[in-house]
Amino acid sequence: MGYESIIYEPGTVARVIMNRPRYHNAQSRMMLEEMDDAFAKAAADDKVRVIIMSGNGEHFSSGHDIGTPEQQADHAARGGWPAKREPYYNWMKDYYLDMSLRWRSLPKPTIAMVHGYCIYGGWIVASSMDLIFASEDAQFLGTHTQFFPVPWDVGIRRAKDVLFEGRFITAQEALDWGFVSRVWPREKLEEETLAYAQRVAENHPFNLRMCKFSVNHAQDLMGFTSAVQAALQTFFTMQYGRHREGVPKGTSLIGNALKHSGETPE
Repeated sequence: MGYESIIYEPGTVARVIMNRPRYHNAQSRMMLEEMDDAFAKAAADDKVRVIIMSGNGEHFSSGHDIGTPEQQADHAARGGWPAKREPYYNWMKDYYLDMSLRWRSLPKPTIAMVHGYCIYGGWIVASSMDLIFASEDAQFLGTHTQFFPVPWDVGIRRAKDVLFEGRFITAQEALDWGFVSRVWPREKLEEETLAYAQRVAENHPFNLRMCKFSVNHAQDLMGFTSAVQAALQTFFTMQYGRHREGVPKGTSLIGNALKHSGETPE
């Protein structure tokens, strides 16, 4: 597959880089497909020991692509959004829940390198990685999305706190709450993340794979996968109603969150 929306750089530390800086790396259907293909290549390549996920431009990701010209053209070429209930559900499950769980289960350590905004779909992608390293200016905005790990990422009461208010959490909050593992100034983020990844890559790949499997399995014994699968059903019920009723795109919590952050959505 040739890539238009991402950059893939193989190597001992492989890089998967969202590359739609004009749209702050809004996640189009094509971008998600390309990311999935790149992760599969990295997983199958014996030379790759660690995978770093990042975004070009000023922000990690502004979330779901809800209408860029490229996304609209792609939809038109594929026949538009699924209109009937079951095809719409299958599309949503395939592109968000199943892909996210597949990335979570990659047999190699993965790191999300986050700077600037990490919104909605950006949170989904970052959360599906094993570790999140962030710049001091990173801001995270989660909501009840297709892949809903927020309570697992920040804890039950903090999840309610931020979701009810619909606000960003800072890199420092994310670090204090255990969602983010390390925080650096933006100018040091890439250097420090690559240095960490190189140290991890020196370990035996099978040992890393087994450690990751055991930790993920422990989380699953506490109900993680069952919980996010169930959450999709609730989200779909809500979202399909919006989809059918033609609810305006500007009715989400993101507008309120951006207002409180001092930013203006484009």
